[in-house]
Amino acid sequence: MREIVKKATRESFGEAITALAETNPNIVVLDADLAEATKTGIFKKKYPERFIDCGIAECNMVGIAAGLATCGKVPFAASFAMFSAGRAFEQVRNSVGYPHLNVKIVGSHAGISVGEDGATHQCCEDIALMRSIPGMVVLNPADHYEMQAAVKAAAEYQGPVYIRLGRLAVESCNNNEDYHFEIGKGITLREGGEITVIATGLMVSEALKAVKALEEDGIDARLIDMHTVKPLDKELVLKAAKETGRIVTVEEHSVMGGLGEAVASYLSEVCPTQVTKIGVQDVFGHSGPAVDLLKEFGLCADNIRATVKKVLGK
Repeated sequence: MREIVKKATRESFGEAITALAETNPNIVVLDADLAEATKTGIFKKKYPERFIDCGIAECNMVGIAAGLATCGKVPFAASFAMFSAGRAFEQVRNSVGYPHLNVKIVGSHAGISVGEDGATHQCCEDIALMRSIPGMVVLNPADHYEMQAAVKAAAEYQGPVYIRLGRLAVESCNNNEDYHFEIGKGITLREGGEITVIATGLMVSEALKAVKALEEDGIDARLIDMHTVKPLDKELVLKAAKETGRIVTVEEHSVMGGLGEAVASYLSEVCPTQVTKIGVQDVFGHSGPAVDLLKEFGLCADNIRATVKKVLGK
């Protein structure tokens, strides 16, 4: 087992992209005046000549990234998810998605855990927006090790990728020596035959706590870390549906257009299965301490545990 690391995935991203740039001279990083927050400042410090601060102009940043991609560069364009995926959606769609350019859009500070920044910055729609763009890969790594692997995979992948970063520090759960990351292939963290919990991003660690607690309750729950929301690992989802019969999805994102909807939509066509979605309902967030907000919105181990027991009638 590798060392258990408690770190925000935004920091892991900054470290990973900087390390990759050592062997890949085509990697360039763009930011929109948020390098300290997105941790692209780590890259900037080591490779200032390959870093472009575009100022508070996210739409322009995406356009520049698209232009760099046409010249053989591998641009990573980073900002808060609300801006890189939200404000710049038109440019991501038309300048990156439509010509299928090799641009990596990075969305940091996504979800309710942005905390005190409040509703205007708590982007719970970014995965839905990026999923809607044809050909866009959507990655939402769970921890330090998964983020490192995801950044490497994204850099090697030819085509547009969206990478979601978290603000809160999270304890690693993918620290096995044999851990293997592959775009479009989920990770089964715990086997179980009674029900399946499928989680993504920050919620994987909470789901792991919940599944361990459920074991003490005598409930045999399977846990899948779905780091790639698009393309969805349909084979793994179908296997879980057939073998356990019931699924609970967990995401720090709106229940509309995210992981839960992707799972439910697929299964409704091939294997109708009860899918219960834990996520942000049809509401905006609000300002407050991140951990308190996650509990308030039900994005915590206690609620996952309670929901699973309710689904099972226990």
